[in-house]
Amino acid sequence: MFKSLKNKLKSFKKQAEEELEEVIVAEVAEEEIAEAEVIKEADVPLVDEEAREKDRVEETRDEDSDMDKDLSRKQRKELKKEMKRKAKEEMGERRKEEKEEKRKGQGRLGKKLRSKVLNNILPELEMILMESDVALPVVDEITEELKEELEGIRVRRKEDVGDFIEGTLKKAIRNVLSTNTIDLVEFIRTHDKPVVIMFVGVNGTGKTTTIAKLVHYLRKNGISSVIAAADTFRAGAIEQLEIHASRLGVKLIKHQSGGDPAAVAYDAIEHARARQRDVVLIDTAGRMQTNKNLMNEMIKIKRVAKPHMVIFVGDSLAGNDVVEQASKFNEAVTIEGAILSKIDSDARGGAALSIAHAVGKPILFVGTGQEYDDLALFSADWMVNRLFGDD
Repeated sequence: MFKSLKNKLKSFKKQAEEELEEVIVAEVAEEEIAEAEVIKEADVPLVDEEAREKDRVEETRDEDSDMDKDLSRKQRKELKKEMKRKAKEEMGERRKEEKEEKRKGQGRLGKKLRSKVLNNILPELEMILMESDVALPVVDEITEELKEELEGIRVRRKEDVGDFIEGTLKKAIRNVLSTNTIDLVEFIRTHDKPVVIMFVGVNGTGKTTTIAKLVHYLRKNGISSVIAAADTFRAGAIEQLEIHASRLGVKLIKHQSGGDPAAVAYDAIEHARARQRDVVLIDTAGRMQTNKNLMNEMIKIKRVAKPHMVIFVGDSLAGNDVVEQASKFNEAVTIEGAILSKIDSDARGGAALSIAHAVGKPILFVGTGQEYDDLALFSADWMVNRLFGDD
């Protein structure tokens, strides 16, 4: 899973570490010398400052003699004592500040990452992401955030530069994937029954199989389902759902091939309401997002069924095409979330990184195999762990 992108990110980490280490080693010696000179020079004024302070005290004493002749001996003594105390406090504060500056100077050994340095490594990351089918706006957001986080950071020689960059890259990816998440089980439990969920997507994305997996997932969470075979344009789709429904032991509502899809959805909802089922899952005809007539038919189904949620099912292997598909379906019927199928065969990972960002809606699940249990909850941490973890 994401093997290609994962290996490329590892390679990028190593390359960036080597390049930045070279810069650090080349300049740290000069910085050490410069810091040592600052410390050395900072010590010299201390002696002069003490002498000047004594002179100021003597001058003050002379002025006091002229200005305070009328003061009593005791008053003059107290005044001089107070002036010496203040002068001593001021000198102590200056020495403390100078020592702190020295201490900071000795701790600043290392290379400050600047735009020029980062511009040498970020183009490589951009190329890696684009080769992995990550949409260009997502590439730009990740690299810009990486640059903002790293620029100005002072990297010490003993730091693991690669780990620092990896940590920043993880944060950038999490931010790209950060959308309002939906707990589907909780959503169903807190809404009036039956909850109606409509599934959209093009042919061949695994939409029908995904619906069967979701039925199995919901049943494990104590939620009953009814399936509506609203893809009446393809007889094979109805037959496939019949097989899944029989295996899972759930009711399938179907009409004859070529019937009205909206009518199938309506009948499924009425059946669920009468039998007190929790959720209705509506399968729709797979259609290209550019086919206006079929998209209009899907809009009709939504108008009749009034679904609580529309879920887009996309093939993760389709790369940037799935991002385009999701955007078009979102424009037509407004999707609330997405499920990516076949992610176990996806070596690139671009669709998973791009789709949530493109439509601003969360990825709810990912299909990780052919069995009914092969449906995993998706999260930003799930994605990051598979890109940077050992599995």
